[in-house]
Amino acid sequence: MSENAGRDALCSVRGSARLAVTGLGLAGSAWALRAVWHIRLALAGEPASGPPDQGAGRHRPLNSLEDSYHLVSTAGSILTLLCAALFIGWLGRMRDNARALSGEPPRYAGIWVYVSWFVPLANLWIPRGIVADIHHKSAPGRRLPVVVNVWWALWLAGMVTGLGLMYDGDTDDVIARAYHGVTTLLVADLAVIGAAVAAILMVRALTAVQLVHIGARLRTPGGDPLKETVRAFDRD
Repeated sequence: MSENAGRDALCSVRGSARLAVTGLGLAGSAWALRAVWHIRLALAGEPASGPPDQGAGRHRPLNSLEDSYHLVSTAGSILTLLCAALFIGWLGRMRDNARALSGEPPRYAGIWVYVSWFVPLANLWIPRGIVADIHHKSAPGRRLPVVVNVWWALWLAGMVTGLGLMYDGDTDDVIARAYHGVTTLLVADLAVIGAAVAAILMVRALTAVQLVHIGARLRTPGGDPLKETVRAFDRD
């Protein structure tokens, strides 16, 4: 790959990294708020009239706490979708840069950046594989940051519990769980919050490493590219 081709192929990831970090922070905060409401529901206890879903298609009127949880849950879902879009946007840019830096095709086809999170079984390893491939092609010879594995372990914990990110029950069912088994809900909440925090650290770490190698490729003036790039990333 010629130097000019490398310059043309490389794209800025600083802005997308900032957006991804913001989205992750909002999503983590939303799940923390959900956890607070789970605790509030558990402390309040189930009303004498029973759970919201009475069975046989019958639902009783919600009390004020249950109604507010519906709002919190909906806001959390919206912020989580926004976070996913921003994170995947960052991932796509990082993937393109890794390909330009290495001159090698990515390990996984581009469609997997979007669908690997939802395909059964594949979603247990391909998303992490995409992240690891980006790092290895961006910074050959450097070890994968530990935070990547921490993020993935927490993500899986939040997903496979059946109570976290991939939980497919309705909100009234979650309310009933909070009344009768809040511990499992809180475990899932903490896993998702931890995954968001770890993902923020991962985005910053991988972006900074890639910017170092982009700086070296483009021969930016002024001395040590590592210090310059990390300083610029932190300033933004």
